[in-house]
Parts: sequence; structure tokens; C-alpha cells
Amino acid sequence: MAGTAAAQTLALSDPHLNIVPRSSVEAARIASVTAPASQFTEAERFETNQGGAGTVRRRNDAQAFSLPKSNLSFAQQGQFAVGNGIFERLWVTAPASTIASDGLGPLFNSRACQDCHIKDGRGHAPDGPNDSAGSLVVRLGIPVSVEAPSLDALRTYVSATPDPVYGRQFADNAVPGKIREGRISVTWVDTETVDLPGGETVTLRKPDWTLTDLGYGPLHQDTQISPRVAPQMIGLGLIEAIPAADILAHADPDDANGDGISGRANVVWSPEFGTEMLGRFGVRATAPTLRHQSADAFNADIGISSPLQTNPAGDCTDAQPACNAGPHGSDAEQGGHEVSQESLDRVTFYTRNLGVPARADVSDPQVLRGKEVFHTAQCTACHMPKFVTHRLKDRPEDSFQLIWPYSDFLLHDMGPGLADGLPAGLATGAEWRTAPLWGTGLTEAVAGHRQFLHDGRARSQTEAILWHGGEAATARNHFANLTAEDRAALIAFLESL
Repeated sequence: MAGTAAAQTLALSDPHLNIVPRSSVEAARIASVTAPASQFTEAERFETNQGGAGTVRRRNDAQAFSLPKSNLSFAQQGQFAVGNGIFERLWVTAPASTIASDGLGPLFNSRACQDCHIKDGRGHAPDGPNDSAGSLVVRLGIPVSVEAPSLDALRTYVSATPDPVYGRQFADNAVPGKIREGRISVTWVDTETVDLPGGETVTLRKPDWTLTDLGYGPLHQDTQISPRVAPQMIGLGLIEAIPAADILAHADPDDANGDGISGRANVVWSPEFGTEMLGRFGVRATAPTLRHQSADAFNADIGISSPLQTNPAGDCTDAQPACNAGPHGSDAEQGGHEVSQESLDRVTFYTRNLGVPARADVSDPQVLRGKEVFHTAQCTACHMPKFVTHRLKDRPEDSFQLIWPYSDFLLHDMGPGLADGLPAGLATGAEWRTAPLWGTGLTEAVAGHRQFLHDGRARSQTEAILWHGGEAATARNHFANLTAEDRAALIAFLESL
């Protein structure tokens, strides 16, 4: 981003939140409680409750990410259940007698939100060429060589245009009578063997993605593809409630402090509020609010229109006239859309209030040693341990909570090994939003696998760390030179989250 735009980001507001301003005394308290850990002989105060007052009990089964926050009222628990019903709803082809559930496609990736976010956890990549894409989508785009704009030009700025035929997202399913865009296939290639101190050997694998059986002709020669597995869903309302100023305070786009870490904000235009906002959600931080993110997912993944994404044909392009011709499920009782404002709000409420499980073994000596290694390796330069949320007038469950997401929610260049060449907003094709780490130790219990990173290439925490490059290369190399005991301690710490 240009220097003037970087300065402007410091004034970004949070128009989606009903905020009580902080006093200077309160700000000082927050600065004290969120200061980096200074000792590692015992757990920090409140560290077990990594999701604040709404933290839920830790359970090592498939339901670990599906519990409502523990501080919801009885009425809110009812709202949560209704939203869960919409999240699990299987959408059907229009026209149908169930007008609140029709409008699927015509081209789509899945029939329900839960089909990708299984048990509200991480999705998975295909095992090989003959496995279905399951809970993975492929974004498409043609990079545009345009200098990143000042904030007042964000409304019309694009860094990548859609593929002229296949649009912004590849649809591997279609309703009866329509032609799907094709199949998503992957071949896993072993790329590097890393010998670690103590005798451990780790083989890294890289995906070779192919879009096959193309139903509408070839992709544009300049189209880049970006496969992403569905992320876990816990703690999203708390992330939404972090003050933008607190996230932006950690941005260092020009690496002024010389530590090699250049976190940048992805500032995006919000059609919901008609202003520029801080992107928080998505692998490249392209969505500023959960309602925005939910509407985008309904439209691109399922082909469902809403008040924020009004095209009932989803991602169909002008080159796909049969798709644009229907069938669609827009209905007056849904406000002229396929999902009404009320239903969109209900599913947003659900995604906002999935509870974060409690930490495990916070006082275990090995976990404490691993936490110290995590800090010493400067992993916390991107994976910021803690924030305090806004004081909110109408969301007490998210108000003034000390939370431990282990993310700065900024963009970082992770090096050529993880780059896919597809920019998004102000993010380059090599930049990724720091993924929150809370709940990472429960990935296998919930999802039944241990796949990490945006495309599921890493089969362990160790592989995920060894894929880090670019701004994270120093931390990666520090990890690769640790003794076996300290590596095990670091992994034990991550598994405790």
C-alpha cells in the first residue's frame, strides 16, 4: 500500500459495532494485560480461558467446536440453535415447496455450509487424483498490474479480474440439467526431505492442482488458481470485536523496526457500510465482517443470493447463459432473494457464537517450555497471543473479553513456496493472513485429519512450520535447529491450544 494509504489506515473505524469508547485508564489496563509474557515458569492469569468469558469446556471429540459460547443467555441459545439449523440446511433446486430452502446453484460447490465446515472444523484436501474436492474450493483470477490505491479509491479497485468464462470460483457441481464447470484434482509430490537434530526426518509434500473435465472450454491463459480448504469456525465473533486500531497498531508495512516482519492490513471496501474497513476474515483477510463473509460464502459456494450478494446465479458469468437463465429461488417472502436478511442474520449469529475450547495443560512443564520456545523463536511477531475486545453495548457476550487467538490478523509474505500468484484486494499472491492458532490441538478430534495450512498440504504441525518462508523464514530456521526436546515442547504447546 502507498505510504499515504498506510497512514490513513490508522483512522479506520468499526462501523459494524456499537462501541463504548475506552477511557485512558482502561487503555492502560489493556496494555498491561496484553503485554508479552515475561516469565515461563507458570501459566499467565486467565490463560486457560482462551475464548474469554465464553470459553467452553474442552472435549476431545467431534463436537469440540460446535458448542455455543458458555456466556450466552437462554434466549441467545435459542437463536444459536436456529442459526445452526440454517447452517446445516441442505439447499434444493428451485422451484420447490420449501421456498426458504430452494435456489441451489445452478452451479455450486456444496449444498450446505456444514458440507465444507464439517462439525465447524477445518476442511480437508483431496487425497489424490480420484478423490473429490470435498471441503475445498478453488478461487480463480487474472492478476491486474495496477498500483495499490489510496483508500479513497478502494471502492472501485480490483487486483484480479475473474476468469472470463469460469468467474471467481470454480464450481465442481451443478443442478440437474446444467453442466458443472469441471473436477478439481490433485497429485501430491514430495518436494523436500528435512533432517532435524536428534534424528527426525520430515518429508514435505506439495500439491499439483489440475482442473479437469472442463465443461465450458479452457481457462484464460493468464488465470491463476488458489485452492483453499474451509477454515475452523470457533471464536469468529470475538475476532470481529477486536478494535481495528489494536490490530493496525501491529502493522509495520515498511519493517521500520528491522525485525524482518512486515505485517500489512488488507483494507477493503464494505458495500454493507459504504466505507473502507479492515479485512479480518478469509485466508487473505478480504471480508471485514461475518455478515459479509457469510453472504459471500452463500453466493460463491452454494449459489444463493442475499441482500449483500444479490445475483441468484451465484458466480455464473456472461459466458454461461444457461446458468444465468435459471432456475433460481428468489422470492418476495425472502425479500426478493434466496436467503432473507433475517436468515442471513441468524446464520451470522451462529457463526459469531461458536465457543472457543479451554486450553489444556497450561501449567505442564513441557508446555511451558514450548511456550517459551514459541516466544524465543519470534513466532509471536505474527501469531500475537492476546487482545482485549471492544466494550459493546449490544453484544455483552463479546464485550471487553481478554482472548488468546494467537494471530495478528495481518498479511504477511510467506515466501514463494506457499505463494499461488492470485492477489486479493491489497494482498499479493504471496501474502496470507496469519491464521489463529486457538483450537489447533483439536483439529484431528474434530475433523478426523491433521492437515494444516491454507491448502492442507502439511500433515503435521512440524510440516506446517517447515513450510514457512518469506517473513517467517527466520522463525522457521530457528525451529529447524532446535534440539529434539525443544521441538517436542513447542509441538506440545501448540497441541495445548
